[in-house]
Amino acid sequence: MSEIMATTTRPPVSPFLKFGNKMMQMFHSMGMPVGPMHLLRVKGRVSGREFTNPVAPVKIDGDMYILQAFPKSDWVKNVRAAGRGTMIRGRKARPVQLIEVPEAQRGRIAREFPTQVPMGVGIFVKNGVVADKSPESFERAAPGIPIFRVVPV
Repeated sequence: MSEIMATTTRPPVSPFLKFGNKMMQMFHSMGMPVGPMHLLRVKGRVSGREFTNPVAPVKIDGDMYILQAFPKSDWVKNVRAAGRGTMIRGRKARPVQLIEVPEAQRGRIAREFPTQVPMGVGIFVKNGVVADKSPESFERAAPGIPIFRVVPV
């Protein structure tokens, strides 16, 4: 039974990460975005309530993408169900469509993450999503990393 649980549960979110997420939301609400961080607001698939999570987009050829270090996270499930949300940077909010990138096309995008968002790499390693901090490791792991293209509407 523990083998089944291991494949169906997600890594626990540390109190430090929860605190950091709340701080990120507070800074944005004050009009003070931090680094590359944005907030993603998505309607919950079950409750219908809006949930807000910090994300660190990657930009390639003018397109914006978001990756998730917790593949079984609720925001990924909510994005898959809703297909849209709101991207927030500071006090600026814009509605967006969120299109999941097919697994075969994720390598190039994932490879850019450690270069563009080096401060976000550690959580991918800690969660066992990637083997190490290298772009090659991200590219190899890309099929298992949920990636969404962010399209302004």
